[in-house]
Amino acid sequence: MRAVVQRVTRARVTVEAHTIGQIERGLVVLLGVAAGDTREDASYLAQKIAGLRIFEDAEGKMNRSISDISGSVLAVSQFTLYGDARRGKRPSFDAAARPEQARILYQDFVEDLLAQGLRCETGQFQADMKVELVNDGPVTILLDSQKLF
Repeated sequence: MRAVVQRVTRARVTVEAHTIGQIERGLVVLLGVAAGDTREDASYLAQKIAGLRIFEDAEGKMNRSISDISGSVLAVSQFTLYGDARRGKRPSFDAAARPEQARILYQDFVEDLLAQGLRCETGQFQADMKVELVNDGPVTILLDSQKLF
């Protein structure tokens, strides 16, 4: 499972010009699910993101988590994180999970964030979404439940 985590001052996701999820200060998480991912991958990433210390403290150091600042999360499913464009010009998405599996693990991920006391808004699975955000910093972190960076 892969996540692109962005620290934001505000963000929203719309479907057909209707806002379906919106947050102020917090994190936008673009979440991709791979074919071999499990419930453990979803739990791992949710815990990692909930504890990720990328918000500044009083001294300007990144020492605070999303919980510490009472921020929110906007979680958006994005299978294109598993696009492989190493050969040719058109990405292959063979490594991405089938929609049925991905939907379940995406929902598990959101439920894990909620269980940790976080406010979590979502996009709409398999919809054509427009995501607007103001990246704060900018701070963007890449996480992968199967890789160590």
